[in-house]
Amino acid sequence: MSTAPFGPHQATASELRERIAAERRGLPFLVYRDSDGAQRVVELPEGIERVSLGRASECDVSLDWDPQVSRLHAELVRLGPGWVVCDDGLSRNGTFVHGDRVPGRRRLADSDVIRLGATSIAYRQPGDATSATTRLPDDGAELARITTAQRRVLVALCRPFKADATHPAPASNASIADELVLTVAAVKTHLRALYAAFGIEDAPQVEKRHRLVALAFTSGLISDRDL
Repeated sequence: MSTAPFGPHQATASELRERIAAERRGLPFLVYRDSDGAQRVVELPEGIERVSLGRASECDVSLDWDPQVSRLHAELVRLGPGWVVCDDGLSRNGTFVHGDRVPGRRRLADSDVIRLGATSIAYRQPGDATSATTRLPDDGAELARITTAQRRVLVALCRPFKADATHPAPASNASIADELVLTVAAVKTHLRALYAAFGIEDAPQVEKRHRLVALAFTSGLISDRDL
């Protein structure tokens, strides 16, 4: 099965809160979905220097449901404040980052997507200054290009998710309009453009706002300090 790294298009509110909490702790972490489609978040704390990835149960990140993954497929190795992914011939089918095969090792940047077999794993490094662009967390996703005005609406939409919030929900059109001194119609226009920019314009109406918030955070376009 193919498992999307963050699954933002299917993200639940609780999954979104889990990702945001991990980002706030400031440690590098991995996000992927298991064979049941459940989100897994694996933090990479200080003191851990190597993390093994593979189908074997002994691996630190065991992907035992994916027959295309080798028993020991790849390793993550700490390099200074960040991590590199290493294959070095360990796997039969190769290790890929954003579709490019890793011939030996490759330094990871925030929001890089690692693919092993049919499984994708997103690497997050909060505060990483080496990531030159904002990438969406799905394989092959286009960069989200939004205007300054659209970003202000996006920040307002996400504001209820600030650090001290409990059971947050995306801001309503009316509250965004009040905050930004806009009409509700203008807010709706900006939101439609944002849905299109993130490729979720065809998502069910009742889910769009949560999906947009999930994409905003997991892409790194919006962070806690923006709120």
